[in-house]
Amino acid sequence: MEAYQRQQFDLLLLMATERFIERIVERCAGPEAALNRLRADPHGEGIWLDRFVAAIFQDFLLDNPAGACFVLQALSGRPLPSPPAGKIEVMLQTMARQVFAELLALRSEEVLEQMIGYGG
Repeated sequence: MEAYQRQQFDLLLLMATERFIERIVERCAGPEAALNRLRADPHGEGIWLDRFVAAIFQDFLLDNPAGACFVLQALSGRPLPSPPAGKIEVMLQTMARQVFAELLALRSEEVLEQMIGYGG
């Protein structure tokens, strides 16, 4: 991956993390409750990680094979669950969303822990 692409991906991840945390902290009435619910069920009520990732992919025009390849290239060193059966286009997008969602959840947990540690 070229340096400029890496920078674009890092910026995308940073923006997605900020937006996601802002939403779940508001929905869950604070960072502690948000962190607990994120860890308990990332796709559950008030968190909806899968929906958020789908929206981010759409907002940043990544909901296509080229966008999925961009994300997968940026995260090529991370483990990935077995790909779903089906058309390559769908498989690429599903894998990209899964691996991005995992990283987003991890980053969000880190930021929420920092918020709690710093009292806010």
